[in-house]
Amino acid sequence: MIKHLHEQLIKKEISAVELAQDALKNIADFDPHVRAFITVAKDYALSRAREADAKIAQGANIGILTGIPFSAKDVFCVRGMKTTAGAKILQNYISPYSATAFEKIERAGGVLIGKANCDAFGHGSSTENSDYGTTHNPWNLEYVPGGSSGGSSAAVSASMGVFSLAEDTGGSIRQPASFTNTVGLKVTYGLISRFGVIAYASSLDTIGHITRSVEDAAIILEHIAGHDPKDLTTSKRDVPRYAENLKSSLKGIRLGIPKEYFTEGLDPRVKTAVEKAIAFFEDQGALIIEVSLPHTRYAVSAYYLISTSETSSNLARYDGIGYGYSAQDAGDLLSVFMKSRGQGFGPEAKRRIMLGTYALSSGYYDAYYKKAQKVRTLIKQDFDAAFERVDSIVCPASPIPPFKIGEKCDDPLQMYLADIYTVPINLAGVPALCVPCGFTEEKLPIGMQIIGKQFDEQTLLQIGWAYEQAHEWKSKQPIVR
Repeated sequence: MIKHLHEQLIKKEISAVELAQDALKNIADFDPHVRAFITVAKDYALSRAREADAKIAQGANIGILTGIPFSAKDVFCVRGMKTTAGAKILQNYISPYSATAFEKIERAGGVLIGKANCDAFGHGSSTENSDYGTTHNPWNLEYVPGGSSGGSSAAVSASMGVFSLAEDTGGSIRQPASFTNTVGLKVTYGLISRFGVIAYASSLDTIGHITRSVEDAAIILEHIAGHDPKDLTTSKRDVPRYAENLKSSLKGIRLGIPKEYFTEGLDPRVKTAVEKAIAFFEDQGALIIEVSLPHTRYAVSAYYLISTSETSSNLARYDGIGYGYSAQDAGDLLSVFMKSRGQGFGPEAKRRIMLGTYALSSGYYDAYYKKAQKVRTLIKQDFDAAFERVDSIVCPASPIPPFKIGEKCDDPLQMYLADIYTVPINLAGVPALCVPCGFTEEKLPIGMQIIGKQFDEQTLLQIGWAYEQAHEWKSKQPIVR
């Protein structure tokens, strides 16, 4: 998609303004039903598009992202633009600086068309926890688009922009990609800067993106990966030319199938779709090897102790004083704190703050948070052992297809369990790619997850690209089209 649009721009078969206008028209037509956006940056987008067209008219050697319209999950700070993280407590926050990943795309010529809806602070798996309304799945408006990056996945799926910058703490890129027939890339922790992205759980947060194709995912990764002195957790490794090295034979590649991911609780429709994909890889000459990730059963428990603990710490900064929502009916300083947080945070944020504060409290730290970190180490060791035998691991991205809006809202535990196949990857800090691999009989998308060794995104992209080229999933369009 991106490469084709770039060639059209160079040949002047289409203009950047026309691309932006097309994306904005789709927003006007579809978003009243989908609700993928919190902020639509129409004037900003058209201004940036005109700048791109001016460069093309002057004969400048433009980059591949010049003039390409995109969105960003509303946890990415953009200077001078509202950034809410999907939360009421930041409803009027105008950021004075931009996230590094966004700046890299902007310098490359990308055209931001808007900020995408998300579960408040990333706390959710359905985008029903947004304080700005629920996003609907473009494939069936009665269903969720996944979360927390549901706005990003819905926008890309419905052609409201070519790609979307997103963030993944426990599956927030891969699960919504699975639910919307899009490609979602969660990279190795430290490959992309987190600077300027509103934090959920700092040791788990990973920047990535949602695209329409694997090639697009590779192109974006080349532009946003790399060391950032503003984020000392970023790696100083050289950034490979991912998009130039997609074509690779699958013959002899060792693909691990984790037995713990194909047990009770996996929807038969998902199981069948992923097993068909595995059969394709075997037909192409890949070696299919069963592996074990024995501590998977403890992943959700460990994740929700670690993530809520870090949430409790990260959300302490929202006090009604420095920035964000401030209660106007408070009589003293303590009341400002209590009323601002009580009125500004939604139920799920409050739930996670309380869980995290309890896990970190005196007398419980060793029993909960410290023990969860030990389990995290065991989970990472599971992956290390598996990758001594295989090159990548193939499994479902979600144990279930998209579910109906409201279906799981009253049972937080069931919502948390929907992350069973994605949270181990964040705990281990390894990369994973979600690619479409089928549909249910109700025409709801199903995604497959390809997990790799740390900093081996190239192999994931090669495997995903080979599968994508042999199937037609990406050519299918959702109902709102």
